Amino acid sequence: MSTSSETVSNTPSGAAPDASSGTGPKASSEAGAPAAPVRGTRLTLAGASLGRPGTTALDQVDLDIAPGEILTVVGPSGCGKSTLLRTLAGLLSPLAGEIAQDGHPLTGPSADRALVFQEDALLPWRTLRANVELPLAIRGMPGAERRRQAQTWLERVGLGSQARQLPHRVSGGQRQRVQLARALAGRPRAVLMDEPFGALDAQTRAGMQDLLVEVLQGTGATVVFVTHDVDEALFLGDRVALLGAGGLVAVRDIPRPRERGAYEAPARVALRRDVLTSLGT
Repeated sequence: MSTSSETVSNTPSGAAPDASSGTGPKASSEAGAPAAPVRGTRLTLAGASLGRPGTTALDQVDLDIAPGEILTVVGPSGCGKSTLLRTLAGLLSPLAGEIAQDGHPLTGPSADRALVFQEDALLPWRTLRANVELPLAIRGMPGAERRRQAQTWLERVGLGSQARQLPHRVSGGQRQRVQLARALAGRPRAVLMDEPFGALDAQTRAGMQDLLVEVLQGTGATVVFVTHDVDEALFLGDRVALLGAGGLVAVRDIPRPRERGAYEAPARVALRRDVLTSLGT
Protein backbone atom coordinates (compact mmCIF):
# COMPACT_ATOMS: atom_id res chain seq x y z
CA MET A 1 0.00 0.00 0.00
CA SER A 2 1.45 3.36 -0.97
CA THR A 3 1.52 6.46 1.19
CA SER A 4 -1.93 8.02 1.55
CA SER A 5 -2.83 11.43 0.15
CA GLU A 6 -2.61 12.80 3.71
CA THR A 7 1.10 12.07 3.90
CA VAL A 8 3.21 15.18 4.22
CA SER A 9 6.45 15.70 2.38
CA ASN A 10 9.02 13.00 3.04
CA THR A 11 11.69 15.67 3.39
CA PRO A 12 11.64 17.14 6.92
CA SER A 13 11.81 20.87 7.46
CA GLY A 14 14.56 20.46 10.06
CA ALA A 15 16.42 17.17 10.08
CA ALA A 16 18.99 17.90 12.77
CA PRO A 17 17.73 17.05 16.26
CA ASP A 18 17.34 19.98 18.63
CA ALA A 19 18.17 20.23 22.29
CA SER A 20 16.09 18.51 24.97
CA SER A 21 15.21 20.01 28.30
CA GLY A 22 15.20 16.60 29.94
CA THR A 23 17.09 15.43 32.97
CA GLY A 24 19.19 12.58 31.61
CA PRO A 25 22.92 12.29 32.33
CA LYS A 26 24.91 15.15 30.85
CA ALA A 27 27.87 14.83 28.51
CA SER A 28 31.11 15.20 30.39
CA SER A 29 33.36 18.02 29.25
CA GLU A 30 36.23 16.44 31.16
CA ALA A 31 36.01 13.33 29.03
CA GLY A 32 36.91 15.22 25.89
CA ALA A 33 34.86 15.38 22.71
CA PRO A 34 34.40 12.31 20.52
CA ALA A 35 35.73 12.25 17.01
CA ALA A 36 34.34 14.75 14.50
CA PRO A 37 30.71 14.20 13.46
CA VAL A 38 29.96 11.79 10.66
CA ARG A 39 27.74 12.75 7.77
CA GLY A 40 24.25 11.31 8.13
CA THR A 41 23.07 9.02 5.37
CA ARG A 42 19.92 9.15 3.24
CA LEU A 43 17.84 5.96 3.24
CA THR A 44 15.14 5.51 0.61
CA LEU A 45 12.52 2.93 -0.20
CA ALA A 46 10.84 3.04 -3.61
CA GLY A 47 7.91 0.73 -4.30
CA ALA A 48 9.41 -1.66 -1.75
CA SER A 49 7.67 -4.80 -0.59
CA LEU A 50 9.21 -6.17 2.60
CA GLY A 51 9.04 -9.48 4.41
CA ARG A 52 10.13 -13.03 3.79
CA PRO A 53 9.43 -15.20 0.75
CA GLY A 54 5.77 -16.13 0.88
CA THR A 55 4.93 -13.55 3.57
CA THR A 56 4.71 -9.85 2.73
CA ALA A 57 4.71 -7.61 5.81
CA LEU A 58 4.74 -4.24 4.03
CA ASP A 59 3.76 -3.63 0.42
CA GLN A 60 4.65 -0.83 -2.00
CA VAL A 61 6.38 1.42 0.52
CA ASP A 62 7.74 4.78 -0.66
CA LEU A 63 9.79 6.56 2.00
CA ASP A 64 12.67 9.04 1.99
CA ILE A 65 14.62 9.34 5.27
CA ALA A 66 16.77 12.47 5.21
CA PRO A 67 20.37 12.62 6.43
CA GLY A 68 20.55 13.53 10.11
CA GLU A 69 16.85 13.28 10.91
CA ILE A 70 15.17 11.22 13.61
CA LEU A 71 12.30 9.29 12.04
CA THR A 72 10.10 7.48 14.52
CA VAL A 73 7.96 4.56 13.36
CA VAL A 74 4.73 3.50 15.07
CA GLY A 75 2.08 0.92 14.33
CA PRO A 76 0.23 -2.04 15.83
CA SER A 77 1.98 -5.29 16.68
CA GLY A 78 2.74 -7.39 13.63
CA CYS A 79 2.44 -4.52 11.13
CA GLY A 80 6.04 -4.82 9.93
CA LYS A 81 7.95 -2.26 12.02
CA SER A 82 10.80 -4.65 12.85
CA THR A 83 10.79 -5.95 9.28
CA LEU A 84 11.33 -2.39 8.04
CA LEU A 85 14.23 -1.91 10.44
CA ARG A 86 15.91 -5.20 9.57
CA THR A 87 15.59 -4.44 5.88
CA LEU A 88 17.24 -1.05 6.36
CA ALA A 89 19.98 -2.81 8.33
CA GLY A 90 20.58 -5.12 5.36
CA LEU A 91 19.55 -8.26 7.24
CA LEU A 92 16.56 -8.83 4.94
CA SER A 93 16.37 -8.27 1.20
CA PRO A 94 13.30 -6.54 -0.25
CA LEU A 95 10.81 -8.82 -1.97
CA ALA A 96 10.27 -6.16 -4.64
CA GLY A 97 11.16 -2.54 -5.30
CA GLU A 98 14.31 -0.71 -4.30
CA ILE A 99 16.13 0.06 -1.03
CA ALA A 100 19.00 2.54 -1.30
CA GLN A 101 21.57 4.34 0.82
CA ASP A 102 22.64 7.66 -0.65
CA GLY A 103 21.30 6.57 -4.00
CA HIS A 104 23.17 3.26 -4.10
CA PRO A 105 21.41 -0.13 -3.71
CA LEU A 106 21.51 -1.39 -0.14
CA THR A 107 22.70 -4.97 -0.48
CA GLY A 108 23.65 -6.14 3.02
CA PRO A 109 24.84 -5.16 6.51
CA SER A 110 27.36 -2.36 6.89
CA ALA A 111 29.26 -0.66 9.69
CA ASP A 112 27.57 2.51 8.42
CA ARG A 113 24.29 1.29 9.95
CA ALA A 114 24.14 0.26 13.61
CA LEU A 115 21.19 -1.79 14.91
CA VAL A 116 20.06 -1.38 18.54
CA PHE A 117 17.61 -3.91 20.01
CA GLN A 118 15.29 -3.89 23.00
CA GLU A 119 17.58 -6.48 24.63
CA ASP A 120 20.91 -4.89 25.42
CA ALA A 121 22.93 -7.72 23.75
CA LEU A 122 26.05 -6.93 25.78
CA LEU A 123 28.68 -9.64 26.10
CA PRO A 124 28.44 -10.71 29.76
CA TRP A 125 32.13 -11.56 30.13
CA ARG A 126 33.34 -8.16 28.92
CA THR A 127 33.39 -5.04 31.08
CA LEU A 128 31.21 -2.12 30.10
CA ARG A 129 34.19 -0.38 28.52
CA ALA A 130 35.25 -3.54 26.69
CA ASN A 131 31.73 -3.87 25.28
CA VAL A 132 31.86 -0.31 23.95
CA GLU A 133 35.31 -1.01 22.51
CA LEU A 134 34.05 -3.98 20.49
CA PRO A 135 33.10 -2.22 17.21
CA LEU A 136 36.32 -0.24 17.40
CA ALA A 137 38.37 -3.41 17.85
CA ILE A 138 36.60 -5.00 14.86
CA ARG A 139 37.68 -2.00 12.78
CA GLY A 140 41.29 -2.54 13.87
CA MET A 141 41.66 0.59 16.00
CA PRO A 142 44.76 0.45 18.24
CA GLY A 143 44.06 -0.54 21.82
CA ALA A 144 44.96 2.73 23.54
CA GLU A 145 42.82 4.82 21.20
CA ARG A 146 39.81 2.52 21.37
CA ARG A 147 39.99 2.52 25.19
CA ARG A 148 40.08 6.31 25.15
CA GLN A 149 37.12 6.58 22.81
CA ALA A 150 35.12 3.95 24.72
CA GLN A 151 35.74 5.81 27.97
CA THR A 152 34.65 9.06 26.34
CA TRP A 153 31.35 7.53 25.26
CA LEU A 154 30.75 6.00 28.68
CA GLU A 155 31.26 9.46 30.15
CA ARG A 156 28.74 10.86 27.70
CA VAL A 157 26.09 8.40 28.86
CA GLY A 158 26.88 8.97 32.52
CA LEU A 159 28.72 5.71 33.23
CA GLY A 160 32.36 6.70 33.15
CA SER A 161 32.93 5.65 36.75
CA GLN A 162 31.54 2.16 36.09
CA ALA A 163 33.68 1.33 33.06
CA ARG A 164 35.20 -1.75 34.74
CA GLN A 165 31.89 -3.25 35.86
CA LEU A 166 30.45 -6.35 34.21
CA PRO A 167 26.96 -6.02 32.68
CA HIS A 168 25.23 -8.11 35.36
CA ARG A 169 26.41 -5.64 38.01
CA VAL A 170 24.44 -2.70 36.60
CA SER A 171 20.74 -2.00 36.01
CA GLY A 172 18.76 -2.59 32.82
CA GLY A 173 18.67 1.13 32.09
CA GLN A 174 22.42 1.36 32.53
CA ARG A 175 22.94 -1.57 30.17
CA GLN A 176 20.85 0.24 27.58
CA ARG A 177 23.07 3.29 28.00
CA VAL A 178 26.08 1.08 27.32
CA GLN A 179 24.40 -0.33 24.22
CA LEU A 180 23.77 3.20 22.98
CA ALA A 181 27.39 4.15 23.66
CA ARG A 182 28.60 1.04 21.82
CA ALA A 183 26.41 1.81 18.80
CA LEU A 184 27.59 5.42 18.53
CA ALA A 185 31.25 4.68 19.28
CA GLY A 186 31.51 3.01 15.89
CA ARG A 187 30.50 6.33 14.28
CA PRO A 188 27.69 4.90 12.15
CA ARG A 189 25.94 7.11 9.64
CA ALA A 190 22.58 5.59 10.61
CA VAL A 191 21.32 4.16 13.90
CA LEU A 192 18.36 1.77 13.63
CA MET A 193 16.59 1.28 16.97
CA ASP A 194 14.02 -1.47 17.60
CA GLU A 195 12.02 -0.47 20.70
CA PRO A 196 15.20 -0.06 22.75
CA PHE A 197 13.40 1.37 25.80
CA GLY A 198 10.32 -0.86 25.73
CA ALA A 199 11.33 -3.00 28.71
CA LEU A 200 12.20 -0.07 31.00
CA ASP A 201 10.01 1.48 33.70
CA ALA A 202 8.42 4.85 32.91
CA GLN A 203 10.94 7.00 34.79
CA THR A 204 13.98 5.21 33.37
CA ARG A 205 12.43 5.29 29.91
CA ALA A 206 11.93 9.06 30.05
CA GLY A 207 15.55 9.49 31.15
CA MET A 208 16.75 7.34 28.25
CA GLN A 209 14.70 9.38 25.79
CA ASP A 210 16.33 12.57 27.05
CA LEU A 211 19.75 10.94 26.95
CA LEU A 212 19.27 9.71 23.38
CA VAL A 213 18.44 13.20 22.14
CA GLU A 214 21.38 14.64 24.05
CA VAL A 215 24.06 12.22 22.92
CA LEU A 216 22.88 12.38 19.31
CA GLN A 217 23.62 16.10 19.32
CA GLY A 218 26.52 16.66 16.99
CA THR A 219 26.86 13.06 15.79
CA GLY A 220 25.21 13.78 12.43
CA ALA A 221 23.68 10.29 12.39
CA THR A 222 20.35 9.47 10.79
CA VAL A 223 18.06 7.65 13.24
CA VAL A 224 15.11 5.34 12.61
CA PHE A 225 13.40 4.57 15.93
CA VAL A 226 10.64 1.95 16.16
CA THR A 227 8.24 2.18 19.10
CA HIS A 228 4.73 1.18 20.21
CA ASP A 229 4.49 4.35 22.30
CA VAL A 230 2.93 7.29 20.43
CA ASP A 231 4.08 9.82 23.04
CA GLU A 232 7.65 8.53 22.76
CA ALA A 233 7.45 8.79 18.97
CA LEU A 234 6.21 12.38 19.11
CA PHE A 235 8.84 13.43 21.65
CA LEU A 236 11.84 11.91 19.87
CA GLY A 237 11.04 12.26 16.20
CA ASP A 238 11.44 15.02 13.65
CA ARG A 239 8.81 13.07 11.71
CA VAL A 240 6.68 10.04 12.49
CA ALA A 241 5.86 7.24 10.02
CA LEU A 242 2.57 5.43 10.63
CA LEU A 243 2.40 1.79 9.60
CA GLY A 244 -0.84 -0.11 9.24
CA ALA A 245 -1.88 -3.54 8.07
CA GLY A 246 0.23 -4.14 4.98
CA GLY A 247 1.77 -0.75 4.37
CA LEU A 248 2.76 2.81 5.12
CA VAL A 249 -0.26 4.90 6.08
CA ALA A 250 1.27 8.35 6.39
CA VAL A 251 4.36 10.35 7.35
CA ARG A 252 3.81 13.45 9.47
CA ASP A 253 6.03 16.32 10.56
CA ILE A 254 6.24 16.75 14.35
CA PRO A 255 5.94 20.30 15.71
CA ARG A 256 8.77 21.65 17.83
CA PRO A 257 10.22 22.53 20.33
CA ARG A 258 11.15 19.11 21.68
CA GLU A 259 10.11 19.67 25.29
CA ARG A 260 8.17 17.65 27.84
CA GLY A 261 5.77 20.51 28.38
CA ALA A 262 4.97 20.61 24.66
CA TYR A 263 2.74 17.53 25.09
CA GLU A 264 -0.11 19.92 25.90
CA ALA A 265 0.54 22.34 23.06
CA PRO A 266 -2.47 22.45 20.68
CA ALA A 267 -0.47 21.38 17.63
CA ARG A 268 0.98 18.38 19.49
CA VAL A 269 -2.41 17.39 20.91
CA ALA A 270 -3.94 17.54 17.43
CA LEU A 271 -1.14 15.46 15.93
CA ARG A 272 -1.40 12.85 18.69
CA ARG A 273 -5.15 12.56 18.09
CA ASP A 274 -4.54 12.28 14.35
CA VAL A 275 -1.90 9.57 14.80
CA LEU A 276 -4.12 7.53 17.10
CA THR A 277 -7.02 7.85 14.66
CA SER A 278 -4.83 6.79 11.74
CA LEU A 279 -3.70 3.75 13.71
CA GLY A 280 -7.28 2.86 14.60
CA THR A 281 -6.76 3.20 18.37
